[in-house]
Amino acid sequence: MSPSSPPTFVSRFEPHHVEDPYPLYARLRQEAPVHFSEEMHLWVVSRHEDVKAVVLNPEDFLSANAFKNPVPPAPEVLAALAEGYPQVPALVDDDPPNHTRMRVIVTKALAPHRLSAMEPRIHAIATELLDGFARDGRADLVEKLGYPLPARVIGAILGLPDSDLERLKRWTEDLSLLSAGNAPVARQVECARGLVSIQKYLAGHIAERRLAPRDDLISALIEARHEDTPPLSDVELISLLAMLHFAGHETTANLLGNLLAWVLKEPERLRELSEEPARIPRAIEETLRLDAPVQAMMRTTRRAVKVGDVEVPQGARVLVLYASANRDGAAFHAPERGDPLRSDLGKHLGFGLGIHYCIGAPLARMEVRVAMEQLLKRLPGLRLAPGNAITYVPNFLHRGPRQLRVEWDPA
Repeated sequence: MSPSSPPTFVSRFEPHHVEDPYPLYARLRQEAPVHFSEEMHLWVVSRHEDVKAVVLNPEDFLSANAFKNPVPPAPEVLAALAEGYPQVPALVDDDPPNHTRMRVIVTKALAPHRLSAMEPRIHAIATELLDGFARDGRADLVEKLGYPLPARVIGAILGLPDSDLERLKRWTEDLSLLSAGNAPVARQVECARGLVSIQKYLAGHIAERRLAPRDDLISALIEARHEDTPPLSDVELISLLAMLHFAGHETTANLLGNLLAWVLKEPERLRELSEEPARIPRAIEETLRLDAPVQAMMRTTRRAVKVGDVEVPQGARVLVLYASANRDGAAFHAPERGDPLRSDLGKHLGFGLGIHYCIGAPLARMEVRVAMEQLLKRLPGLRLAPGNAITYVPNFLHRGPRQLRVEWDPA
């Protein structure tokens, strides 16, 4: 891409854009806020006003196939997927009226009392994990806390045993790579097999709960109803549970990792949080704005519709860049600067907006808050290890550090 040519989203796949996409997003907002990417086969929307208009208009911008890669999978990948269950919509990639039915069912099953009862369990899991490395003086926080904490929490809510964490983590990574669609075909085939494996694994748990219900989310989802609509089928449950597990694990891990990456690079900010833990919730909100774990989401136009000054045709795939909108100077003061005390903090789109606002947002906020409170309390002098290079997962939809190697002053 020459300096004079208009930017396109395909540049996001270049390695330096994977590590820091925000300069590209700034150029998009300035020079091509709504444009068609030939290579990606989709329209890209990058300004806050336009992104907000799209996500608040579910009549014209459909969520069906939100996770479908715009580039068709290779035949080998499709053949591997055919060995599993049909992939049906599940909340994020569904539209009313079925979206309404499923969201009501999940909201009933994921009742406030179930979430509030999890806080002591989250504290206990975080304490146990920290006990395992707090005396070492150094660790990779992604490996030791960032991934295992949300994995164990969502596993506990769903009713999945801790002994399955490692294979569930592998399957989660497979789903992430498969959604990106930019891995070699052979690796995509492996990921497709991973998706089939988690489908069959979840089908087994559903069958067990139908015979003997437990006090867990799987059982609650089987039992939940919405008015006179039918209960969730096994195929619907499999897709829904896979989505809830992925979001409850991967997205929360990335949110914690992005918050830590930010404050570790700014020791003064880390000191403020250590001295005043009550600031942590605002730091979480600012992380959702500054470096969102979910960078973008797909929509499909029901009809030809204008976005800004550009007419997008009927049936077009549209990529709404939440992460770009969150750094739009037209919506936020000093958007490139992290500031938990900013007055416009609540305008961020880090958890989406409208009917598809993240249903697990309260749980994610709780987990990250508890993790940060315990980290800052138990790891004095926390700092990045010398020579540590933070690299990010190679995925344009999801953003989080692959590792965070740190040091501290052990007791």
